[in-house]
Amino acid sequence: MGEKVLRKRQDIPDAYKWRLEDLFATDEQWQREVDKIHTLCGQLQDYKGKLGESASSLLAFFEMNDELTYYLNRIYVYANESYHQDTADAKYQGYAAKADTVMVEAVSSASYAKPEILGIPEERLQQFLAEEPKLQKYRRAIEVILREKEHTLSAQEENLLAAAQEMAVGPGNIYSMFNNADIKFPMVTDVEGNRIRITHGNFIKFMNSKDRSLRKEVFRDVYHTYAAYGNTIAATFLANLKQESFYAKVRKYPSVRAMHLSDGNIPESVYDNLIAAVHRHLPALHRYMSLRKKILGVEHLHMYDLYVPLVGDIETEYSYEEAKETVAKALAPMGEEYVSVLREGYENGWIDVCETENKKSGAYSWAAYGTHPYVLLNQQDDLESMFTLAHEMGHAIHTYYSNKTQPVTYADYLIFVAEVASTCNESLLNHYLLETETDEKKRKYILNHYLEAFRTTLFRQTMFAEFEMIVHEKVGQGEALTQEELNHIYHDLNVLYYGEDVVVDKEIDYEWMRIPHFYTAFYVYQYATGYSAAVAFSRKILTEGEPAVESYIQNFLCGGCSKDPIELLASAGVDMSTPQPVEDALEVFEQYLEQFEQQMQ
Repeated sequence: MGEKVLRKRQDIPDAYKWRLEDLFATDEQWQREVDKIHTLCGQLQDYKGKLGESASSLLAFFEMNDELTYYLNRIYVYANESYHQDTADAKYQGYAAKADTVMVEAVSSASYAKPEILGIPEERLQQFLAEEPKLQKYRRAIEVILREKEHTLSAQEENLLAAAQEMAVGPGNIYSMFNNADIKFPMVTDVEGNRIRITHGNFIKFMNSKDRSLRKEVFRDVYHTYAAYGNTIAATFLANLKQESFYAKVRKYPSVRAMHLSDGNIPESVYDNLIAAVHRHLPALHRYMSLRKKILGVEHLHMYDLYVPLVGDIETEYSYEEAKETVAKALAPMGEEYVSVLREGYENGWIDVCETENKKSGAYSWAAYGTHPYVLLNQQDDLESMFTLAHEMGHAIHTYYSNKTQPVTYADYLIFVAEVASTCNESLLNHYLLETETDEKKRKYILNHYLEAFRTTLFRQTMFAEFEMIVHEKVGQGEALTQEELNHIYHDLNVLYYGEDVVVDKEIDYEWMRIPHFYTAFYVYQYATGYSAAVAFSRKILTEGEPAVESYIQNFLCGGCSKDPIELLASAGVDMSTPQPVEDALEVFEQYLEQFEQQMQ
């Protein structure tokens, strides 16, 4: 096979392209809405200092802010999706840059509102709500702002904190520059004799290699490179921990974790329940590691052996048309209405399918309120691409229901629930493939694929979450952390999570230096909770049928952010305030592990 030549966009049939003209028929329409936003930003300023004067002023502000949000989403999505079709197109590079500038202007024009609303006496706010029925629509939006009251300082202090924010983001920016631009890994010789430089992009590909000596060399090269900068990275990370601790203290939160979980009103017990439940099921992960060691036939299982597939040399080719039909069949338990929305997406310009020259890599779903969602793919005709289709259409259909049901104020769902619908679709697809696949080798491959998803999402992200919790607690208690102690904490967690059948190589002690998410505090746990909720929902849908589907669609997919995430999920039958959904998900892992053990004997 020669080098893969990417097709040009104009050579792709229209049936495989999204229809951005459904958003804006012409670029001139886009420009008119940009002008409209400039006007609205100016008009929004007229309400500055007046929100507490009357119910009508407060209502007018919220309604105008909704209008601004509506137009802003439209121009932003169109500009960026036009740019992503062909990132070399200078015209749409300009549109995307302009959309960023307009976004900053819009955010700035409404920045006075939160402090002003917090300054209105609560009895007056209640009076406003009582005398103006149309304000009831914004009751929840007001309540969410009021939650921050005890953590909001005087106007002068808030201005100081806002000014200091530019310094506060310093550690994260320094790390990002180092990790994306400055760090250089060594060259290695691949199995075909080519000299290749290790990069962030090809690291996992090397870890998937069947050549164990190559895996070991790349693993050591990457972590020895980080270790060489260990003191600098540790100082940068500790500066980030300290700035987080500073903001938590001045805002009167008991901890950094409490501060970050308050955004979605997530009880801290959710975090603790996740870690405790995963700890209870670590023997299952240890069993999986023991099986991995046995299948690979190695005397000692090292950290560089964890990603190599256990079932290799298998053809799992699915054309896009086959993938579409397989996903539709897999999602049949979701009912006719859900599948009809899926097919509407397939047939009516929601999806940009093919990999083309200069197209943005990866996959995503994105939508502007009032128009159907859009999905960007880079179809590769393999199993992974089919799972990506199921995943992204899960996001798209979640957005479709949310936008259809909720006003623009409450249409956007929060990060805590963002991965639930997409992963639920993947879980249903996995179930369907295992139920219908008759080729034993393919079944083993699919089982291994699913077990790895559990390992890397539920177990690994929880380990990351536990590391974050430990180091933030230590800084919060005034302990002086060193690079050696950070390495030690991380090493011990790997020993705990992977068990006695895995050699926890010294190099893995430096892995925390490689994880950019640690500079966005208390974020990664949501991958694990979202995954657990998704598996729990898929289980309910498969066992309880129509009532579970009805509740999932009406109470969750249609909910947007009209309720707090925990309440939203609970109303659909998955209560993340208890450990049960995590326990249920981990039981599914154990069931699939048992099947895999039997098949690999």
